[in-house]
Amino acid sequence: MTLHNRRYLKENRKELRNYSTPAEGELWKYLKAGQLHGRKFRRQHSIGNYILDFYCPSEKLAIELDGHVHLHSAAAEADMKRDNILNELGVKVLRFENKDIFQNLDAVLQEISENFK
Repeated sequence: MTLHNRRYLKENRKELRNYSTPAEGELWKYLKAGQLHGRKFRRQHSIGNYILDFYCPSEKLAIELDGHVHLHSAAAEADMKRDNILNELGVKVLRFENKDIFQNLDAVLQEISENFK
């Protein structure tokens, strides 16, 4: 069974790429084309039933940007469950709030880099 980019999620992934949030668009400027230490990142890559905001295959590293909805306790619980499942699959998940991209971008990029092997 395919674990990455399952076919039934293709349209969802495409739509998420076409309508990315301002924070995703801003971070993508710094992750695309191997700009961060030569690492290739993919936008809206799916693993299992989950679509990740950004994924670096060589590092097995997922980057998730969280808006206001993730501050709600039910969403936070769902995020934790999702992160645990991804961790079991060998994927490390880093989460940042959208505001961090605009207020602390250098710190975000530094933290991502520190998680490279």
